[in-house]
Amino acid sequence: MQRLLVFLALCLSVPASHAAQPNVIVIMADDLGSVDLGCYGSKDLHTPHMDALARRGLRFTQFYAGAPVCSASRACLLTGRYPARAGLPGNAGSQHGQKGGLPPSEVTMAEMFKSAGYATAHIGKWHLGYNEQMFPNAQGFDHSFGHMGGCIDNYSHFFYWSGPNVHDLHRNGVEVFEDGHYFPDLMVKEASGFMEKHRADPFFIYFAINMPHYPYQGEAKWLEHFKDLPPPRRLYAAFVASLDDRIGRLVAKVDDLGLRESTIIVLQSDNGHSTEERAHFGGGSSGPYRGAKFSLFEGGIRLPAMISWPGKLPQNEVRGQMVHSADWMPTLAELCGVKTPGVKLDGRSIVPVLKSATDPTPHDALHWTMGDSWAVREGDWKLIINARDTSKGDGGKERTPVFLSNVKTDPGEKTNFADQQPELIKHLKQLHETIYTEP
Repeated sequence: MQRLLVFLALCLSVPASHAAQPNVIVIMADDLGSVDLGCYGSKDLHTPHMDALARRGLRFTQFYAGAPVCSASRACLLTGRYPARAGLPGNAGSQHGQKGGLPPSEVTMAEMFKSAGYATAHIGKWHLGYNEQMFPNAQGFDHSFGHMGGCIDNYSHFFYWSGPNVHDLHRNGVEVFEDGHYFPDLMVKEASGFMEKHRADPFFIYFAINMPHYPYQGEAKWLEHFKDLPPPRRLYAAFVASLDDRIGRLVAKVDDLGLRESTIIVLQSDNGHSTEERAHFGGGSSGPYRGAKFSLFEGGIRLPAMISWPGKLPQNEVRGQMVHSADWMPTLAELCGVKTPGVKLDGRSIVPVLKSATDPTPHDALHWTMGDSWAVREGDWKLIINARDTSKGDGGKERTPVFLSNVKTDPGEKTNFADQQPELIKHLKQLHETIYTEP
């Protein structure tokens, strides 16, 4: 009932004219490492299209995902709320009958835009619940195409994890078959058709591309191009280049339709690069940062992110303020002139940050949870409880009960100040404990 009342309230805010409302495309890359774009310093990868997107907008150097794992990070992006508050602090199930997912009571970015008259589409990976009550069409998306679980083979579209082997490709909740067709190409085709259909209307597309998440299935031309790189970097590099090609085609379609200056494009990674066995124990890079996917060290949550809106936002600029994935919902709402849901948001509008490199971060502190680990950052200090470093490919078996770092002076989190700062640790623990008790 509460969700219905919120949705009805949003519907009452539909503006009389959509003429001034921009389109929005939010691109969520999957397991893209902290520095694995040319514009973030990579010298051995090929990412000209994503680099061009950054040049036509702003990129962030202290951007944090909502979590170091897929589902929780996506829940944060789509709701503007910390994953624990949004009811999905970990991964959702990837097959029918498995538990876990974004509660239907949560209000998504799609519902926010739909209530303002936007056509809405989910294209790509979902991984926010594998039942009809949690599928995209039940969460505010007019149109949905992609896989509902966590990962698929890009040619057979079967769940890529463990048995039983299950086909997972759906359009609007109905299983469809595209055997042999490269899934990233299907995504671009689907998004292009949606934009063509709604070119005269404002539209919102959540383009959740499943790259460079394992299985590493880069195109043959890129495997040949990177043949001199050592494995698994070669496999990862080929898949990232294949990802970049699809981003380029997507943006080119926006250009071809004459919509570029009326379209906001956001891009971020969901979490750090994977060091799981299925990812050949690595391939990606967190550069100077410690950790990877599943870790609350910087390499698991400090990621590439950018926003582009030519003619309306600064171009070819960098922002060093501390910002967060939950910030996209209120930020995009402000840029598009739509109302945010009448629920508590953890995100803050970063429009002032977009306009000025000297504007302060809107956050006093940021918070994360991951299983039995949690972290809080206030200013330059960051506390992790039950910290684990997953960068070595062993799953981060060793735990540090209390790890305190200064991410400004030591971004690699090599030094633990826990023994030297007992009062600060007490303060940060109290700060974290109160965040989820706020009304």
